[in-house]
Amino acid sequence: MQPVPGLERRAGVVIPIRAFRSGKVRLADVLSSSERADLAEAMANRVVGAAGDLPLVIVSSAPEVREWARALDVDVIDDRDGGLDAAARAGLDHHRGHGRDRVIVAHADLPRAEPGSLEWFDRSEPGIVTIVPCHRDDGTPVMSIPTHADSLFAYGPGSARRHAARARAAGLAVRVVRNSSLAFDVDLPEDLATS
Repeated sequence: MQPVPGLERRAGVVIPIRAFRSGKVRLADVLSSSERADLAEAMANRVVGAAGDLPLVIVSSAPEVREWARALDVDVIDDRDGGLDAAARAGLDHHRGHGRDRVIVAHADLPRAEPGSLEWFDRSEPGIVTIVPCHRDDGTPVMSIPTHADSLFAYGPGSARRHAARARAAGLAVRVVRNSSLAFDVDLPEDLATS
């Protein structure tokens, strides 16, 4: 079957999710495990909505996440390693295998993500890495990269700067986007007060 002209998407979205039930342990002092699971699922639903019409894959090995993704009719692939870098790379490989030349990695904990807001990254130029730093100007809740740049992932504290440095070292231009709805992630109890 031939693709319909005008509907082809150059980019695909990857949402790595370790688990709902055992996630967000840094919030354990203020939320019960069931409250953390409900919050994690609600935020993940927001991020799925932010993907709009872009092809989407969830990377997770957690049974409750895989069941949730299947109920939404979203592709899900195994998180074989359990680390964020490996999960992002698995999603990138999935999209590259489907002929896409750009991948948008979005974290699942963005309570302010707006419907369709990730679609903007589908229009990124081929040689550009776009980074949305978190509201603490530290992490990388959203990053859009060419699928050939699969060695850029360096998640963890200070990842926004590391991602930019790796992109430049690979000869790619870097665009930093300050977007309050995509930059705000929930990691610490004080984030709950402003989410």
